[in-house]
This record gives sequence, structure tokens and C-alpha cells, in this order.
Amino acid sequence: MRPIYPLIALALTGALAACVLPGTKPPLPTGAEDFVAYCAACHGTTGVGDGEVAATMPKPPANLTRIAARNGGQFPMARVMSKIWGYAQKDGVVMPQFSPLLDSDLVLFDSGDGIQTPTPLRLVQLAEHLKTLQK
Repeated sequence: MRPIYPLIALALTGALAACVLPGTKPPLPTGAEDFVAYCAACHGTTGVGDGEVAATMPKPPANLTRIAARNGGQFPMARVMSKIWGYAQKDGVVMPQFSPLLDSDLVLFDSGDGIQTPTPLRLVQLAEHLKTLQK
């Protein structure tokens, strides 16, 4: 019969490796991961507005791949972040609150105006991900 002590030791090592040390934060999701979690249900995984709940909405979700095209070829980072944040809402637009994104650590971010503004990191990451979806 084989001793099972090495197997027990291996299992305990794996269990300890999975623990988060007290006082440490788990890693933040990426912008792409937040997009899947918060945006894809309406805007679709590619951002064209064909998410699984899009057909049930009173107004179709925006095609997020055309933001730059609708803005003369420039991606309006500050305007995009304010829309996600909730400052740029218009009547009839159904956008959920994104409080988990807003509660993240702040980073100094220049949206193109030369001013370094404290901005939630996850908001910046999500906007940067949207920038990669442009066609």
C-alpha cells in the first residue's frame, strides 16, 4: 500500500496557494472582463448591439464599434467614460449603474485634454477596451 502522506501534503499546498493573504486585494478584472460582465448582455460580445437581451429592450443598444466613426474618426475617451459613469445620460436611454467600476482605485488619467484627473481604474480599463473594438 502506498503512503498517502505525499498526496495529503500536495492537497494542502494547493489549498494554501488558493488562499488570499489578509490585507491583500484580489486582482481587478480587466476591461474586457468587465465588458463581458456589464455590457455584453445588451451590446453583445463584439459590441455591435446584438446582446442576448437586446431584442427585449424598448430602444436598441448602441453599436459600440462605431463610436470613433460617429466622431470623425476620433475616440472621445472623456465622453465615453462620462456615458458609462452616468453623467451623459439622455432621456429614454437605459443604462445600468456601474458602482463596482466606480468604487475601484483611482488613477491619474488624461483623456486628451492635458489634465491629469483622478479616475476609477476600472472605468479607464473599460473605456480602453471599447477603444479596441472600433472599426
